[in-house]
Amino acid sequence: MTDKKTPDPQAADATEAPEENEVVRETRLARDLKAKAEKAAKSVNWKTAAGIGIGSAALIAAALYATRKKD
Repeated sequence: MTDKKTPDPQAADATEAPEENEVVRETRLARDLKAKAEKAAKSVNWKTAAGIGIGSAALIAAALYATRKKD
């Protein structure tokens, strides 16, 4: 029979990076995306903000019109 030795985790190279699990990976990606978004959204054009507000109001008005009672 051959003896199969389990690898010693402390004997591994110190230069190897630890395996990244999905939680750590998603946290890192979310942090990177947040940093990019903060850089991109430093100044919002007032015309864009007005357009978003008017568009939101139009959607609400359309929803209210569509759900009104029709007697």
